[in-house]
Amino acid sequence: MSPDAVARLFAAACRAELSALKPGNVHVFAAGHGMDVSHFERAAEAAAAVIARPGLAVGERIRRAVDASLAVAGCNTNLGIILLTAPLVAAALEAGATPLRDRLRAVLSHLTQADAQEAFHAIASANPGGLGAAPEADVHAPARLDLRAAMAIAAHRDRIAAQYTNDYADVFELAMPHLLATPFAPAAIEDAYLALLARWPDSHIARKFGAATAEQVCQEAQALRCQLAGATTTERRAALAAGDASLKARGLNPGTTADLTVAAILAAALSAPA
Repeated sequence: MSPDAVARLFAAACRAELSALKPGNVHVFAAGHGMDVSHFERAAEAAAAVIARPGLAVGERIRRAVDASLAVAGCNTNLGIILLTAPLVAAALEAGATPLRDRLRAVLSHLTQADAQEAFHAIASANPGGLGAAPEADVHAPARLDLRAAMAIAAHRDRIAAQYTNDYADVFELAMPHLLATPFAPAAIEDAYLALLARWPDSHIARKFGAATAEQVCQEAQALRCQLAGATTTERRAALAAGDASLKARGLNPGTTADLTVAAILAAALSAPA
């Protein structure tokens, strides 16, 4: 796929995620956590302009996209999205007719220490808390491991890092099945988001509020999925809006789940027949 086509799909995936009513997260129906959709839209366009440039290593794609996003948004809106999508972008740009996930596996297996250093720079710039305090993966120190090995250190506590070690299992096996027919449809995106949130406690919530709170939100997502089964369009919208208001009233943002959702949208779009 051409770099321009990949860049367009990246931007489209970011915009589509904002069109869905994702409980607790920012979307076109409600702002939240001191941000609105304009922050994310500006960041997405800036990242799209650089993330799919030919000839870049994964780490450089991450650093350039994060730097460009911070410059226009003024705050961290999409670090997780970029960490997840840069390997997907690199895989999509690889020549050949093999499935996207097979190409992704090859990309992940060839990540380097230089990729880690570039990613560490991006994480430190965005300042979300990084990969933790392990000496081998301190984002404020020179990288001592390749990027996949560094992510493995954080994989037990961060679902984004875990994707680097499990070949994006959450993206391809849990979320993407909801998106294959209509990757950019809001209802499909909401279903993918809730499938992720109901399966794993959100890493962003766990870091800010603790594991017990993250688990409680996970259980609420499970209940909401049950409530949506067989619901009318009006009932569905009301239930999603109520869940959204409840999480935002408590300051709870399933940001990692939203990032994984963008990656799943992009993966579905990249996997669609030409």
